[in-house]
Amino acid sequence: MDAQRVYCWTVVLLVAGAAALALAALAAGRPGWALAALALPVALPATLRAAEFVLLPWLHGDDPTPRATPAARLRAWWRETALTLRVFGWQQAFGRMAQPDHLPPQARGRRGVLLLHGFLCNRGVWSPWLARLRAAGVPCVAVDLQPMVTGIDDYVATVAAGVARLRAATGEAPLVVAHSMGGLAVRAWLAEGGHDDEVHTVVTLGTPHHGCRLARYALSINARQMSLGSPWLRALAEREARVGPRVPYVCCWSECDNVVMPPLAARLVDAEHRQIAGAGHLTMVYAPAVYALVQRLLAAPAR
Repeated sequence: MDAQRVYCWTVVLLVAGAAALALAALAAGRPGWALAALALPVALPATLRAAEFVLLPWLHGDDPTPRATPAARLRAWWRETALTLRVFGWQQAFGRMAQPDHLPPQARGRRGVLLLHGFLCNRGVWSPWLARLRAAGVPCVAVDLQPMVTGIDDYVATVAAGVARLRAATGEAPLVVAHSMGGLAVRAWLAEGGHDDEVHTVVTLGTPHHGCRLARYALSINARQMSLGSPWLRALAEREARVGPRVPYVCCWSECDNVVMPPLAARLVDAEHRQIAGAGHLTMVYAPAVYALVQRLLAAPAR
């Protein structure tokens, strides 16, 4: 199942359905209902995001990290809704390849960046990153973790291929920036052992390293693997312990993450932790603090 095709048809059918309902309402002499129908493509994702932020205090549980205030949740909901419309309605549905990978001949000797998306997404989520990195002359590759619904271990080969492309072009171990499920995919690859010198640092953004409470209600294999304390996550941690020291991790988390709850689930032991205050799950990808962190790591010396 291809994520771009799914979102393309979802957008087309949702807009066409809303237009048909609006025309039917106008024909029946109900202009108010027509306006309501036209608002459906925005109202549906806004309502879904609102439900997540309403549940956030309850799903926070007894996590000792600071709780999001009502005002912070309201601001995060607004930003998350706007990004949902842009990312799922355009970047991933119609602009998946709008920004190509950047591996120019002069990339040799420069540290590159591998970008890994999260659950039910595609490389289109990284379009602003790809444009910005290219403008800065940074070698970068964004991969598609496909199919959408499969075991997370099935993405290992894709991660390995992305790292290999960057290493071949630059001669340097790349930085990996992974959103949500993407962070588990790179962990699964590194847990095979023997890859520590192939990656400089892994930055995870809202990755459910210990799972999340919402995933227990999911149906797909990869989503269930991300449920809190799942057997797959326990097995992954055991594999990591066997292969010994791992590459450095920086785990970015937020008290306003509307997907990975509780917040501590996004942090690994022995990793560097960065709170991206006030950021929702998708908003974290575009937070200025995250890009500033990546710039610092790109300038850091080799390990």
